Amino acid sequence: MSQVLGLWERLRAVPGGERVFSWGFTWKAPYFRSVRPRFVQVSPNYAALTLPKRRAVLNHIGTVHAIAVCNGLEAAMGALAEATVPAGKRWLPKGMEVAYLAKSTTDLTCSAETDPDTWTTGPDVPVRVKATRDDGTVVVEGTIHLWVTDKK
Repeated sequence: MSQVLGLWERLRAVPGGERVFSWGFTWKAPYFRSVRPRFVQVSPNYAALTLPKRRAVLNHIGTVHAIAVCNGLEAAMGALAEATVPAGKRWLPKGMEVAYLAKSTTDLTCSAETDPDTWTTGPDVPVRVKATRDDGTVVVEGTIHLWVTDKK
């Protein structure tokens, strides 16, 4: 079990543990602090977080800025990758393709998902990502491509 997955499993079992995990995740990768992700699920091949709609991430029309949404998607992908990458392998994002489908007018759920077999057939591992409004509308969806290689 990866260090990230083990920490998630231990912390989610205690009151406030998900908040502590989310804080720790952004401590390790400080750039994600800008969107204040709140992880709700971390497991092999799937991760999800809540990205709160707040003034700091709004654009000029009062919706969550597209790049803030992408930051949330990348945070979800990072947790998934850390929970899933096989022992002896490492990962690096190599590209992101997203489509903006609707306005981000509420808090968002950002999720990332992979197929288990892609981690062993790599080195290119596509991670499907999407951001969903509270009403279930998908506002952004796409793919983040990872490069998975042997650790040196």
